[in-house]
Amino acid sequence: MKITEIRNELIDKGLKVTPQRVVILEAIIILNNHPTAENIIDYIRKKHPNIATATVYKVIDALVVNEIINKVKTDKDIMRYDAVMENHHHLYCCDSDRIEDYRDEELDEMISEYFKRKGIVNFKIEDIKLQIIGRFLKENK
Repeated sequence: MKITEIRNELIDKGLKVTPQRVVILEAIIILNNHPTAENIIDYIRKKHPNIATATVYKVIDALVVNEIINKVKTDKDIMRYDAVMENHHHLYCCDSDRIEDYRDEELDEMISEYFKRKGIVNFKIEDIKLQIIGRFLKENK
């Protein structure tokens, strides 16, 4: 996502475009690995050492509340952030804490159809996101 797209996204969500918001959202997009707040802070401090830690947390919270990024909680209760807002699931490696995006339209349809038929009493489903837990296998070479 380019800087102009980041600015437009902030404006579309009714947020004021500030240098801090642009830099932090850009970092999350560039890191592209479901970074923690600490990963984001480490990344932006290289070029912007004056952005306060509290500012980073406040901006992240604002981005989550305004649905520009999503929170992804790991099995180790570590909060990570995802800038990909399109429907997808996550593969979570319990050995390395690595998270990768996983897309499967057939799976999405199957789950959607299942809950249309079955439903959950007194509960309105708004979204379904799976976190598939396992271990990434080493590639055979």
